[in-house]
Amino acid sequence: MHFLQTILAFAVVLGVLIIVHELGHYLVARWCGVKVLRFSVGMGKVVYSRRFGADQTEWAISVLPLGGYVKMLDAREGDLSDVSPEDLKREFTRQSVWRRIAIVAAGPLANFLLAILMFAGLYLYGIPEPAPKLRAPAEQSVAYQAGLRGGELVTAVNGEPIQIWNDLRWQMVQGVVNNKPVKLDVERANPNSPTEKLISTLSIPVDSISAEELEGDFLVKLGIDLARPRAILGQVMADGPAMLAGLRTGDLVTSVNGVAIPDGMALVEAVRAAPGKNLKIDLLRDGKPLSVNVTPEEASKDGQVFGRIKVEVPMVPDMVRASLGPIAALAKGVQKTWDTSAMTLKMVGKMIVGEVSWKNVTGPITIADYAGQTARIGLISYLSFIAFVSISLGVMNLLPIPVLDGGHLLYYAVEVLTGRPVSERFGAIAQRAGIGILMTLMLVAVFNDINRLIS
Repeated sequence: MHFLQTILAFAVVLGVLIIVHELGHYLVARWCGVKVLRFSVGMGKVVYSRRFGADQTEWAISVLPLGGYVKMLDAREGDLSDVSPEDLKREFTRQSVWRRIAIVAAGPLANFLLAILMFAGLYLYGIPEPAPKLRAPAEQSVAYQAGLRGGELVTAVNGEPIQIWNDLRWQMVQGVVNNKPVKLDVERANPNSPTEKLISTLSIPVDSISAEELEGDFLVKLGIDLARPRAILGQVMADGPAMLAGLRTGDLVTSVNGVAIPDGMALVEAVRAAPGKNLKIDLLRDGKPLSVNVTPEEASKDGQVFGRIKVEVPMVPDMVRASLGPIAALAKGVQKTWDTSAMTLKMVGKMIVGEVSWKNVTGPITIADYAGQTARIGLISYLSFIAFVSISLGVMNLLPIPVLDGGHLLYYAVEVLTGRPVSERFGAIAQRAGIGILMTLMLVAVFNDINRLIS
């Protein structure tokens, strides 16, 4: 079931982004007066097509799904001797260099526009996300050394107000990439006044985290994690270790083997780390202290053995719905798209100079996996994923690699500067080089995808 859902989610992502990208090229080409012969979703042999419109444009689905194209009337692609004088005026290479630039740039810009609108729509609707409330860090962690003790609510990062956990994570990512300490504005309880909050600013050094670690849960390595509810037991399953030990729904676990349990996550971690070992659990039942002994049963998943006692433990953090007005939501969408694009370019640059491993290059298998995962989480996560992939596609296509839109834009930039187009011979050589670069990148991406699957 999960496999089919993953395939369907990936197909929707791919289809939407290809159509939006190519529609950008198509609409601007029509606006510039260029005749469009074919609009194809997919590459290679056409498997289905229909013609309609004033120009009888062929709308097609092709056999290879990883891409698409808009075929325009182009003198470089065939003999135009039988083309009418009216249509010759609409031939692509006869257009001004600025029109050609607009047509080529329209594809990536359409991807950026899609991301802006999707982010704006999500912020307008309101995104249910964990609140940026912090869990108590380990004493040896960077966060503890910086002054965090747990229970703090982060209100701003580097002076930028935040409402949700993902905003905190994003700002921390930028701090790691730029290798600059991150300043957190936090609210904490005032022990002298329950109605007042203490406001302070703390600096979190991030130099212990490399850019290669950003794909994982790097915040935990710094000691920054979501606050979780107290360890109040939920449903106790029949004949499980918890029930046999006498644990009940509503029990508040305070310690395990003498180690304080501040939240449900700590209880889960203590139990998972002790398969087959006796645990002394101290708890409060109706406000009265009580101790029980329980031995977690052994369980395994993906070759890892862990303990479990078969009881529900609250893990869901405090949630907030971050919503904005129409103008603010649109501005937020623009900002998020810009920041993500800039971050993507920085990571590409770091890979080129060797500061970031090429293991971070992902291909269709990883994208499909993430598409399936986000689809199972919920519509908001899935739409956010589509927006991020759309940005990546836009940035990728603007890279100055022959074959890609960015390569063609480079040719036109040379033409603007020199007053004459790049020679066909040079273009043909560059085209072959571009195909070689893309094939190499694809092989690296697929290799990394397979490594992730088997590791």
